[in-house]
Amino acid sequence: MSLKLPPYTFDDFQVGMKMRSQGLTVTETHIIQFAGLTGDYNPLHVDDVFAKETIFEGRVAHGLLVQALAVGLFAPLVAGTTIALLEVNSKFLKPVKIGDTIYVESEVVDKKPSNKYNGGVITFKHEVKNQRGGETVATIETKLLIARGGLATKKNALKM
Repeated sequence: MSLKLPPYTFDDFQVGMKMRSQGLTVTETHIIQFAGLTGDYNPLHVDDVFAKETIFEGRVAHGLLVQALAVGLFAPLVAGTTIALLEVNSKFLKPVKIGDTIYVESEVVDKKPSNKYNGGVITFKHEVKNQRGGETVATIETKLLIARGGLATKKNALKM
C-alpha cells in the first residue's frame, strides 16, 4: 500500500498489514466516568483504600474501559468507512492502572469481500500495550464491515 492518510477503505487493507496507534494515559477521570456510565462501581476500580489491599495493590481500570479506549485509539483509521462493527473478542492479561499509558498495535489477519455490501469484512488483531517495555495488557480481535472506495454512506455501502 502506498502512503495514504486515513480513513482507510476495504481496498486499502491487506492481510499482514500492521499499524500502531498513538498513546493514551489512563486517568482517574476515565475510570470514574466509566463507572458512572456503566454503573460498575466495583471498589477495585473506585475505592483506593480497598484496592490497596488487593493483589493489584491499587485501583485498576475496568477491562471494558481498556477495550473501549483501545478501540477508540484504532478508530481514526476507519472513521467514516466502517459500515458496522460485527464482533469483538477480548482477553485481559495484565492490570492497567491510573497513570499507565497504553497504545495499540494492530494487524489485519483476514479480509473477505461481501456479497451484500460494497466492501467486506476485515478481521483485526489488536495488542494493547503499556509503557513498561511494551507489555501486552490485553488482546482484542475485531471484525469490521468496511466500505470499498469511499465513505460508508448508504449510496456507497449498498450494492446496487
